[in-house]
Amino acid sequence: MTVSLETQRQRSRETACRIAQLAEEFRGRDIVILDLTEVTPIFDFFVIVTGTNPRQMFALSEEVRVTLKAKGERCLGTEGASDNNWLVQDYGDIVLHVFQPEARQLYDLERLWADAKPVDWRAELGLPPAPATEAL
Repeated sequence: MTVSLETQRQRSRETACRIAQLAEEFRGRDIVILDLTEVTPIFDFFVIVTGTNPRQMFALSEEVRVTLKAKGERCLGTEGASDNNWLVQDYGDIVLHVFQPEARQLYDLERLWADAKPVDWRAELGLPPAPATEAL
């Protein structure tokens, strides 16, 4: 059975929103999803998260990996485990970036990919807005 591009993108969007929710459950901060479908053909979504320390960043990214693996999603690659300033997990259509605050500010992916549309993942999951102190 062939899946349409639109159906695949919707599934990727839903998965990106679930990744954001998992990141929040593991105390990730300033969680942003960028929709890159109209910007690049390489991937569809970035999920960008700020972690508080290397242990928390690793735990967050590991929970995402385990949860998605249980749903049949395979992590194609992980980078940065030894660096601890920036962890990246590649799921094909979705890339998870988990930063230390200084690294997130330095690399500023939101500005670099400013043509991408932000996704209101909380609204898509039917969650209330984030408290003002956590919103970007």
